[in-house]
Amino acid sequence: MTSTSLPKHGPLAGKWALVTGASRGVGRQIALALSREGCNLVLHSRSQEHTERVEAEILAEGGMAVALEARLEEASAVRELARQAQEVSGGIDILYNNAGLMTAYHTQWLEAVPEEYERSFQVNVIAPILLANALLPSMLQRGWGRVVNVTSGIRDEPELQAYACSKAALDKYVLDTAPKLLGTGVTMNLLDPGWLRTDLGGPQAPGAVESVLPGALVPVFATDGKSGVLTRAQEHAQA
Repeated sequence: MTSTSLPKHGPLAGKWALVTGASRGVGRQIALALSREGCNLVLHSRSQEHTERVEAEILAEGGMAVALEARLEEASAVRELARQAQEVSGGIDILYNNAGLMTAYHTQWLEAVPEEYERSFQVNVIAPILLANALLPSMLQRGWGRVVNVTSGIRDEPELQAYACSKAALDKYVLDTAPKLLGTGVTMNLLDPGWLRTDLGGPQAPGAVESVLPGALVPVFATDGKSGVLTRAQEHAQA
């Protein structure tokens, strides 16, 4: 794709999107797809060097990208990420909370590891909530915004309970927030990418990471004003 093929007048042209965990996997796919729809990107990862390749890809296609780093385990770092993202963009229009932490698989599933629950909830729940709560006011003021939180369809696997519980808590946050956004032009929804071959999903997953598209963009393009909606990316995957 060349720079001349990037949209200049589409519905997302010129909007700013913050994608967490943008250096690889699902986050990279989402960041590139948003850029190709005309968005300017703030790319988050634990270290700016991790997003250099994605940033270079976007710039080579004529897009705009800025890389920021933050450790999502640290609330202060998450708040600073939100501040910096607002500063470099002048206002984030789309927040894609993609970054996630998968803890170890425990065959002895009755032996809970408190530290793993704490890390899972900090990265998978608290960080997305802090980012959303920080960015929502400016979205509401402008009368347009999209918050998409990546969840999981995991079930019946207590061996991964710390991860599963954290995603269930994130779902609850979205569902409880949804009524507050009705009629504002701002939506908050969920995306289940499916079980994909990524660093998190592992090599045995049935789906290619590319299959997250075009489904991952459905909550961004939605114009019905509804929040609390779950989109399953694999239902939109191209055969």
